Amino acid sequence: MEPKTTYTVLSNPVPNAHGDLYVLFSGESQTKPSHLVGPKVYDFFLIHYILSGSGIFSCAGNRHELHAGQTFLIHPDQLISYESSHRDPWRYRWIAFEGKQAAGLAAEAGFNPHMPVIDTGRNPRIGVLFHNMQRTFRHGGQTAHLRSAGYLHLLFAEFGATLLDEGEDALHRSDDGEALTSQVLRYLSTQYAEPISIGNMAETLGYNRAYLSRIFKQQTGLTPVTFLLKLRIDKAHLLLRERLELTIEQIAASVGFQDPLYFSKQFRRFYGQSPTAYREAMKSL
Repeated sequence: MEPKTTYTVLSNPVPNAHGDLYVLFSGESQTKPSHLVGPKVYDFFLIHYILSGSGIFSCAGNRHELHAGQTFLIHPDQLISYESSHRDPWRYRWIAFEGKQAAGLAAEAGFNPHMPVIDTGRNPRIGVLFHNMQRTFRHGGQTAHLRSAGYLHLLFAEFGATLLDEGEDALHRSDDGEALTSQVLRYLSTQYAEPISIGNMAETLGYNRAYLSRIFKQQTGLTPVTFLLKLRIDKAHLLLRERLELTIEQIAASVGFQDPLYFSKQFRRFYGQSPTAYREAMKSL
């Protein structure tokens, strides 16, 4: 039995005031068999999430056969067409948006004009966020533009997380440690002053501790523990020279050492003199 054709669209009740990121409208449709849109261009971004059924999306000379759980994004001024299946016409939800931040947001989530499709599988949050967008416009109110922009950010965060998960899977499969090492370096470089442990870091980044340590050492020549210790001592070395008003204990705490005596021992190990001796030497210059 052929599904009943439906079409609903709701517009943002609040005018676009700032031009940074603005959702124009949102809708949902159960298309008829072989329903064709285009070839045509839009002057805004238009994103579709397929709830059920299947169809074909064509852009940039490429033809994408799509099904439920996939999302396709149309960029402004891009010649496109899309057509629902004759046997299993798709039902989808869509969101139109524009603004100075729009292109950057789409790119961060993994979309580009030549790769406009992301498969989120059975992630239930995608459909819910599209639905929440429609509900926001249906209820209206003076904050509808803020709510809709927030839902759009959450939506693209889900897309970005999907690609991140795929990238991590590929990293594990290929044993390519560059991306993993970059993650560890960013983590340690921002968290070095906190009471972190390598085990907690590995868990946060989603890796086995032994695997993470092995790959990191292959890439840098240091274990994460040694790198963190050296990073903290180097930061302390800089503070001892530039922040003369801070005590040795305060500097130790500022770079993540809870025990000033242990800090002094490790500083001497790396620089051949105590923190106090180094500071006095700097004062005499």
